[in-house]
This record gives sequence, C-alpha cells and structure tokens, in this order.
Amino acid sequence: MNQTIASSIRTIPGHPKPGINFRDITTLLENPKAFRMTIDQFVQRYMDQNITAVAGIESRGFVFGSVLAYELSVPFLSIRKAGKLPAETISQSYQLEYGEDVMEIHKDCVKPGDRVLIIDDLIATGGTVSAAIKLVRQLGGVVVESCFVIDLPDLGGSKKVQEEMDCPCYSICEFEGD
Repeated sequence: MNQTIASSIRTIPGHPKPGINFRDITTLLENPKAFRMTIDQFVQRYMDQNITAVAGIESRGFVFGSVLAYELSVPFLSIRKAGKLPAETISQSYQLEYGEDVMEIHKDCVKPGDRVLIIDDLIATGGTVSAAIKLVRQLGGVVVESCFVIDLPDLGGSKKVQEEMDCPCYSICEFEGD
C-alpha cells in the first residue's frame, strides 16, 4: 500500500533551487486510488484514538486534514500564516532556512482538553509543525500526534519534533535526501 502511495508522488529535481528534490503531492491527489489509500490509512490509524479535532497546516495540510476530519466526524481547524484568519488569533513564530515566519490559529477553536491531531503533507526540518504544536498547546489542547504523508528523515524534522516537542510523529512514506 505505501509503495503505491509513494510511487504516486512526483519528484522534481532542482526545484525550488539546485540540489533540492521537490516532492510533489499533486500527482497523488490526481490519482483517486492513491488518494483514497492515503486517507484510509490515516483513518485506520486514528479512528479509535478519541481524536476531537484535526488541525491542518496551510495549505496542503488542509487537503488531507479536511477529508480526515470529515471521515472521523470531528471539526477541522485551520493553522495559517499570519494575517489570513478573520477572527481573533494567537500566533507563533518559527524559523525558516533563511529567516522567520509566523503561524496563527483562531483563539476560540481549541477547547482545553481537546485531543488534536495535527496534519500536513510533508515534514522536513519540523519548524512549521513545532509552531502548530505550540499553538494547540497554548490553547489547552492535547496534541495526540502529528502526521504526514511524507517524511524527509535526512532533514531531521520528525526526530526533532519527537525529542524537542515530546510529540509523536507518523508518516506514510519516507524519501531520502533533501
């Protein structure tokens, strides 16, 4: 199953710069069988874990997270870049390769004790998901796990999130290299 999912992900060498292999999930989304297998795998993993909300990280985490929330019959929460959410938010900065960025979440979407699953398409260095974990925890939520379609283990993000954020990580497939 994971091989079918992994083989449906296109690799684009040299994007966005030389030496990087971009993992393009649009080809997975264009493949109904692979997309269904991806969602089904997540559903099977989380259906008995008492998840009360799924939080997706902008923007590709929205694609997987909204469908997963629907399948689990729980709310979908949006974690977005600063200035994109219309109501009152809290924010968390995080490091990029060359600078800093900020993620936000609506202040009223996580209730104390909520069991939240955080989802994105890919984990690389772990900065974005670490910010998302901090946001959910700041509102009193319990992050059950962070999950991804793709892990790039050579970049160390999943290890960082597990060790530094004390948050388990799960991914369907791994790709070596950047």
